[in-house]
Amino acid sequence: MSSKTRLDRAYKNAKRLKFNDTSKYILFSDCHRGDNSFADDFANNRNIYFHALRHYYMEGFSYCELGDGDELWENITFESIFYAHKNVYMLMKQFHDEDRLHMIWGNHDMVYRDPKYVEKHLSTFFDPKTGNDEDLFCGIQYHEGIILEHTDTKQQLFLTHGHQADWWNFLFWKWSRFMVRMLWKPLNVMGIADPTSPAKNYTELIKIERRTKRWIIENNNLITIVGHTHRPRFPEPGDIAYFNDGSCVHPRSITGLEIENGSISLIKWQIVSSKDGNLKIDRFLLEGPTKLSEYKTE
Repeated sequence: MSSKTRLDRAYKNAKRLKFNDTSKYILFSDCHRGDNSFADDFANNRNIYFHALRHYYMEGFSYCELGDGDELWENITFESIFYAHKNVYMLMKQFHDEDRLHMIWGNHDMVYRDPKYVEKHLSTFFDPKTGNDEDLFCGIQYHEGIILEHTDTKQQLFLTHGHQADWWNFLFWKWSRFMVRMLWKPLNVMGIADPTSPAKNYTELIKIERRTKRWIIENNNLITIVGHTHRPRFPEPGDIAYFNDGSCVHPRSITGLEIENGSISLIKWQIVSSKDGNLKIDRFLLEGPTKLSEYKTE
């Protein structure tokens, strides 16, 4: 099965959401939330992520997570991840309870493509304070893709993780998961990177981007937003409409894409120090805002 076929299928089966110029979405991916061990890349940025996500909740944004939210290659169970970052999941639950949470599975959490697995592991959690199972993400659904369609212009934005263009991590994800658990997790603790990851293999990263861009061209320059490679991308109007929201495991920062007022922006949240020496978390605009209407189909 080619990357074209895989992307075609993800687009065909995508969940469709309506939006307009008053809609507000924040797109993050590749959080790789782990168990707070030395191998948990998310742990370094969890306070930045929580602060940013709380900001978007308070500002009325909907949250789309574009895959690899949970690190289920290094970690066997969701439960260990949940209790390591419970405050994050309880905030995500607030989005979910208000129908403002939309989830996509990636290669590191591909087990979520099985609705039975999702229902079994994500619906409830055990609360030691009450001694009962409490509601978490009851009824949540994970998708391979999401299409945002503008109610007036009918313009479409296709959201997916992007590993469809990475044949090894799509077709042989179970083998990759085995290698990560048995070999690369302990080596990661010692600072040795996993060479199968496109985020750490520049040659493979370029190949994945090239395959995705070819698919976009074949689909009339459809705005396509992915993650997977961890490399933020923000095209100019007139270029190939390939966007990448980056990741939440950059050194001391996270990146994402905002959609607001009919425009799209690439943003970064990071810890900065003020003149008086206090540390704080700030948002920085990297690219945009650019009107979505400027990205016209061919």
